[in-house]
Amino acid sequence: MLAGGLILWATIYCRLFYIQKITSISFNSFLSIIHYNTKLMQFRNFKMVDYVVYGRGSFNQLDEILAPQRKGDAPMIFLVDHFFEGKALANRVPLRGKDKIIFVDVTYEPKTTQVDALAKQLKDEFGTVSGIIGIGGGSAMDLAKAVSLMMTNTGSSADYQGWDLVQEPGVYKVGIPTLSGTGAEVSRTTVLTGPTRKLGMNSDFTPFNQILLDPELCKDAPINQRFYTGMDCYIHCIESLEGTYLNEFSKSYGEKALQLCREVFLENSTWTDSHDDKLMMASYAGGMSIAYSQVGVAHAVSYGLSYLLGTKHGIGNCIVMNHLEEYYPAGVVEFKKMVELGGFDIPQGICADLKEEQFEAMINVSIGMKPLWENALGKDWESIMTREKLRALYEKL
Repeated sequence: MLAGGLILWATIYCRLFYIQKITSISFNSFLSIIHYNTKLMQFRNFKMVDYVVYGRGSFNQLDEILAPQRKGDAPMIFLVDHFFEGKALANRVPLRGKDKIIFVDVTYEPKTTQVDALAKQLKDEFGTVSGIIGIGGGSAMDLAKAVSLMMTNTGSSADYQGWDLVQEPGVYKVGIPTLSGTGAEVSRTTVLTGPTRKLGMNSDFTPFNQILLDPELCKDAPINQRFYTGMDCYIHCIESLEGTYLNEFSKSYGEKALQLCREVFLENSTWTDSHDDKLMMASYAGGMSIAYSQVGVAHAVSYGLSYLLGTKHGIGNCIVMNHLEEYYPAGVVEFKKMVELGGFDIPQGICADLKEEQFEAMINVSIGMKPLWENALGKDWESIMTREKLRALYEKL
């Protein structure tokens, strides 16, 4: 019986890692992973960010933070949101030696092709690097995490879209948000749009080694981006706190993040420095909440929009949340009040002219987000969210 079981697992091992083009893991390691993951079905051994610095003006400490992480003359690479090209923040980046700033186009969400091209560019130019520093919103930070991983892992980043497929630690990486709400600074994933799906590189190797939270960096963010990204944080809280994966760990972070979101978006419509301070910590706490639980319906549906239409993550979540009274009734009422107080209009009718095959593509992407659906609707989610029901929801958007 035991021998037969080992042969079965060996067969699965060979097929799985051949398909994923990952061949660097031994069979004994594979058995350890099976045993480890079996035990973790009950309790997760959660990988967190290694170091955190918070405070207004803390960006000025970046040079000091990076210094001990430098490896010979290998450069630090700064992936900076193209919004800052020609602006004062770019001149504050502490460049040394061969260090390089690359302004990354985040007009659309990160793609696996973009990640692969950046990693190849750096390998061709430098061979190796000391670290990757992402400065910007969620897209810039996700790019930094993904490029860091692809400096040490073979193949394409598309090979690692999924859960725990990454085999090697990336190079040293730092996340510096200039927009608050995504939680990308603390997440164990880097969400990418690949050839066939929108899915993250979810792994214990993905979180940043260091994050620097300086609310001053958000002062020039356009107000609409502040709002949509802040709503991403609010939706994280609702989906986590009303999910089936909820526990006291995620609940404690989620409740604090929700409190801060309410203070920011319901109590005072005039934006102040205090709003940036609170929203930056709401983003951190909200990200921590979903890291140990999960997001839900809004995110699962919006991934289909992003994949097919290129809809930005924050506004995509808002478009979907606007129609989720069946799943989050109180949350949707409060969300709509925040939208009204902020004076924003949520886009309507974005799926009105789509063809049958386009709806099918979105549905396939969304249905593939199984952990999100299970958190939202429970283990029997497939009997609740049928393809027909999901199609009807997309038709409302």
